[in-house]
Amino acid sequence: QVQLVESGGGSVQAGGSLRLSCVASGYLPNYAYIAWFRQAPGKERDGVAAIHSSSANTYYADSVKGRFTISQDNAKNTVYLQMNSLKPEDTAMYYCAAGFMARSVNHLESMQYKYWGQGTQVTVSS
Repeated sequence: QVQLVESGGGSVQAGGSLRLSCVASGYLPNYAYIAWFRQAPGKERDGVAAIHSSSANTYYADSVKGRFTISQDNAKNTVYLQMNSLKPEDTAMYYCAAGFMARSVNHLESMQYKYWGQGTQVTVSS
């Protein structure tokens, strides 16, 4: 059993920065993928960034490349999402997810992930 807890959300002006944290409890194998998804009210849930635990390879949605950085501290079972140059369209509930099978090309598809956190709200004002 794996539990994921997100934190670090809040309200920020456009152009500002936030860092989200995802702490995993329970066993995660070294072949796991950890990803961030986001969902705005009435919108689909979209993958933002993913990281492969053992290799630290990272994957990003085109909309956040150059602005967001995903990283991990395996000793702390924690994955971070550093978000810079935030835009109002980044406003969403952000969810952390963990999966164990490479079932997509960019690892940003929700069907690849088994465990989900409860989310942390990010609001970017213009």
